[in-house]
Amino acid sequence: MTGSRIGWLTAGFGTLALAACGPGTRPGTSASAPAATYVGAPAYVVSLPVPKVMRRPRIEAPRALVEQVDALVRGFPGVAGIAIRAVDDGWTVESGGRRRMPQQSVSKLWVAMTVLDQRDSGRLKLDDPVTLYPSDLTLFHQPIAALVKPSGYQTTVGALLTRALTHSDNTANDRLLTLVGGPAAVRSFIERKQLGDIRFGPGERLLQSRTAGLTWQQSYSLGNGFEIARSRLAPEVRAAALEAYIADPPDGAAPLAIADALARLARGELLSETSTRFLLTTMGSTVTGRARLKAALPPGWSLEHKTGTGQELGRRNAGFNDVGLLTAPDGRRYAIAVMIGDTMRPMRDRQLLIQAAAGALTGHRADPRAIASTEDDAPGS
Repeated sequence: MTGSRIGWLTAGFGTLALAACGPGTRPGTSASAPAATYVGAPAYVVSLPVPKVMRRPRIEAPRALVEQVDALVRGFPGVAGIAIRAVDDGWTVESGGRRRMPQQSVSKLWVAMTVLDQRDSGRLKLDDPVTLYPSDLTLFHQPIAALVKPSGYQTTVGALLTRALTHSDNTANDRLLTLVGGPAAVRSFIERKQLGDIRFGPGERLLQSRTAGLTWQQSYSLGNGFEIARSRLAPEVRAAALEAYIADPPDGAAPLAIADALARLARGELLSETSTRFLLTTMGSTVTGRARLKAALPPGWSLEHKTGTGQELGRRNAGFNDVGLLTAPDGRRYAIAVMIGDTMRPMRDRQLLIQAAAGALTGHRADPRAIASTEDDAPGS
């Protein structure tokens, strides 16, 4: 209805209402009521046209980016998915983004968010003391293990959170997982915040041992005990266990769901302002994955991210990821999730796919002299 038509109806409301009720009738009264009881609009009442509702133009995803992302996923030898969500403009680009793939250490994000959600509700504080004992040690990437003595190691919730995110420390993460109430608490957070197709596994020790075909024993946490036990398994046992993990990963998630969750985090929809700032600042200090998203970061752009690396059997890898928030020099933000669920390609090719996805978004090609790094790409990191 146009503004002029609305104005005309408003100006003539007294007359229209009187006519509709019949001669000498007011709305809500019988026809026998005297006509003198109805008073029309005073002559000095002026109707104003109602302004039209102006809709914000829908911003379409860049066509070139859609084509590049689709070509990257289709051309990669293996199972991969890419999802990019423009935090501020609202568009989404994805290819393979709805398929659930192993998260590995990307799942540390949900532990961190659960910790900070409990901070927001007053259940814990970042400076709360925590003691780690040898029984808390896990496997693979756990730099904090060198500090844990038989008498224990004193630290804080905030320090563990920083280690879990920036160095992808498995022991720091699993200790936080115990602190918040175990996997059930993290799953409850994911469900309550409606994060979509994101699973959370049983914790690092059980997840990695099952993926290898082992039953967890705490002795595996000492030295290279896990690797030795794994090497003693029959090849067919390991192959069957890895195949089962890839087919239905207990820590599986869709790249599109992760990108959406990161976009909501950036908009302040998941945590308080201070917790959101703490989490993003910490993610901005991540040291793992130097040859992944970070390698394709142009000057003036910033990155807050989390990596994930799964086990390998021969040439086969199950889970190689990098997800995060890219911020352009003009302040526009983009949530990105690049996940490789299953491939026979070497690590360098996996790194290059992640770099190419970031480069498609930023328009920047990574420095070809960037050296592939393996020291921070161990399983669980």
